[in-house]
Amino acid sequence: MRKAPLIVLVVCVLLLAFIVVSGRLLVINQPEKADIILVLAGETGSRPERALQLLHQGFAQHMILNVPVNGQIYQWTQLDLARQYVEGLPEAKSVSICPIEGLSTRDEARDAVACLKRAGGSSVLLVTSDFHTRRALNIFRHEVRGYTFHVAAAFDENEFGTQWWKQREWAKTAASEWTKFFWWEAVDRWRASVTPSNN
Repeated sequence: MRKAPLIVLVVCVLLLAFIVVSGRLLVINQPEKADIILVLAGETGSRPERALQLLHQGFAQHMILNVPVNGQIYQWTQLDLARQYVEGLPEAKSVSICPIEGLSTRDEARDAVACLKRAGGSSVLLVTSDFHTRRALNIFRHEVRGYTFHVAAAFDENEFGTQWWKQREWAKTAASEWTKFFWWEAVDRWRASVTPSNN
């Protein structure tokens, strides 16, 4: 009977430790040289900016920008805005757009395969928001066979910080991302999937 309080205490300590480090556990920032830089859809400020920095630093020779096909901002589609953005870049010849129809990271990974095949190569450096890096890398490695994936984090303090308890928005982002991560691990990972390759 005396073991019960000790077990509860140990569980509480472990839970507290996880809560404290949970923000850092979401983030993987390990850029490696690759054939392609792939910018994941979603955020349109820090992700492309981070990818362009990596392009300038020679991490890859080509950058692909994933853009939702059905996304719209007022009367403009996100594809139209992305094309204008790319055309205005000094690096425009090294940047292409990949239309994405899926709404989840898993679907985005599948949609991106055709663009990766067109670009050639076998190694990909993913660029996404810092809190999304662990899940994105996990999903791409599972869903897209025949490629080596690495990931670089784009940081935006307005959206997330590893000490998530300091700001309400950070806490919401952390809670949402962990929910999605656990759903991926428990459910989506085990659903039947096509496993395309670059061959």
